[in-house]
Amino acid sequence: MELSPAQADRQRKVTVRYLDNKPRRSPASPLDSELFKAAEVLSQSMWPGVPVIPAMGADATDSSFLLNAGIPMYGVSGLFVEAADYRTHGLNERIKIQRLYDGREFLYRLVKQVSQ
Repeated sequence: MELSPAQADRQRKVTVRYLDNKPRRSPASPLDSELFKAAEVLSQSMWPGVPVIPAMGADATDSSFLLNAGIPMYGVSGLFVEAADYRTHGLNERIKIQRLYDGREFLYRLVKQVSQ
């Protein structure tokens, strides 16, 4: 499907459907990939002793489509929040300023490392 003509014509409606109208199960991303290993090494350099623990997010992403196309997907943030103070996307969403800067530095270094 080509979306360019649909984007130009606001009257045209685009509907995306599964071939069999059923959601597909997505494979898990490997835990021994270059990105995952780089995240572990960088995490140890920035926060010694803090393990990298894989978890499945319950948020909505397009990753299932990419996973089914054979592209591993990872959600990496480098942000630390208190378990009892988790307010992501709430009306009172907040994070400590230093943790925000640390997370930004982590992502910068990670992207730089895996892009070389």
